[in-house]
Amino acid sequence: MSSREFVYEKFRGFYNNPSLAVPTPVGFAQREFAFLLFRERVMARHKGFANPKTLSAFLKERIPSDVYYSCAYYENPEADMDKKGWSGADLVFDIDADHIPTSCNKIHDEWRCTNSECQFSGGFNGKGITPETCPICGGVKFEVKSWPCDVCIDTTRAEARKLVDMLENDFGFASHEIRTFFSGHRGFHVHVEHEAIRSLDAMGRREVVDYVMGTGLAMFRKSRKDLPKQKKGAKVFSLNDYGWNRRLKNGMRKFILNATKDDLKEIGIKGRTEVILQNKDRILKECVEENRWSNVKGVGVETWLKVAEHVRDLESAQIDTVVTTDIHRLIRAEGTLHGKTGLLKVEFPVSQLDEVDVFKEAVAFKEGSAKVLVSDAPEFRLGGETFGPFKNKAVELPTAAAVLLICKGRAELVT
Repeated sequence: MSSREFVYEKFRGFYNNPSLAVPTPVGFAQREFAFLLFRERVMARHKGFANPKTLSAFLKERIPSDVYYSCAYYENPEADMDKKGWSGADLVFDIDADHIPTSCNKIHDEWRCTNSECQFSGGFNGKGITPETCPICGGVKFEVKSWPCDVCIDTTRAEARKLVDMLENDFGFASHEIRTFFSGHRGFHVHVEHEAIRSLDAMGRREVVDYVMGTGLAMFRKSRKDLPKQKKGAKVFSLNDYGWNRRLKNGMRKFILNATKDDLKEIGIKGRTEVILQNKDRILKECVEENRWSNVKGVGVETWLKVAEHVRDLESAQIDTVVTTDIHRLIRAEGTLHGKTGLLKVEFPVSQLDEVDVFKEAVAFKEGSAKVLVSDAPEFRLGGETFGPFKNKAVELPTAAAVLLICKGRAELVT
C-alpha cells in the first residue's frame, strides 16, 4: 500500500462511519458545497444538497480530502455563479499562521520557487512566510512545507481573541451569535451568522476588515494643523472611551506600564524615554485615566502619536482580508477532515477560546498505528502524546500522527 493509499483508506473509513456528524450549517439547502476529491485531485463545485442525508451519501461515495460550503446563501446553489441568485452571506474570518509572522515559522516553515525559469539552481528557497513573488525570478508559484505547532496556535489564538472582543464589545454581537472553530491546520475560523450582516456587500465587509485591522484611523491621517487645539492654541492629543479610542487607551496603559527604554526606542521615541520611564505613575493616572495628555512636561503630541500607532498594531486583529470581503467565499465545513493534516475542523464555545487544546480535540483517528519513515519532523504534540523530533528515522506511530506526517510530506509508509 502506498502512503497516499493509506491516507485515502483512513479518510474513507472516516466518511463511511455510521456515527459521522455531517455538517449542517444554517440554511443548509441554500449553500453551495465544494469538494477537493482525494483520488482525482480536482475540485467539484456548485453542488447543492436538499438535506444532510444526501450530503452524507456523497461523502461516502466520493471520499473528498477537503469539504467546503459557501458563506453565501443562494436561491439556486447548483447554478453557475451569475445565475445562483445571491441572497446574503455570513460574515466569516480566517486567522492563519500562514499569513502571520511567528517566532517559529523560520524554524519549521520552508518554501521553494517552482518556476522552471528561476535563475537560482533548483529554485530559490527560504524559510518563514512564503513571499508573494520570488525575489530572484519574480515567479508566483512555490512549493511550501509548513508545520502546525503550539506557537502557531497560540499566536493565532491571540489574534482570534482580539477579533472576538471587537465583535462583542464594538459591534455588539452576543457570544452565542459568534461561532469559533479550529481550522484543522494552523489557525482559527470565526463565523457570525446574523441577519444584521447578511446583506452586507463587499464594500461593507471591507469596512469591517478595516476596523478590525485598525486601518485608516483618522488620528493617524491628520497633519499637525488638523489636530484639536486648546484655548491657547496648542495641539492636543485626546482619547475618548468608545471604539478604537478606547482600545488605544487600554493598549497604551498596558504598553506604558511595561515599557523599557529599549521598547520606547524601538518605536521611534529617543529623546523622551527617561521622562516617560520616570513618570509612569503620573502618565497612567493623569494622561490615560483623566485624558490630560499634555500634563507631562516634555512629552507632546508627536510622542503620544508614536505610542498610539504602535499600540494600534498590537491591538488590531490580523485576519485574511480576502476571506472576509468575499461574499461568495467557500469556507471549510465543520466536522470534516483537513487534507493537509488529517485533523478535524472543530467548533468550540467562544468562552473556551483560551483553553481549548486543538491537538487533542481535533484528532479524528484514535485507533491503530502505522510504521513510517520520517524524513524530517520537529517535536510535536498530538492526542495527548509528544513525538519526535525525527530525522530519517523509521518509527511506529499512532494512526493520527502517521497521517499528519504523510499529509505534510514529511514521511512515507513503511510496508
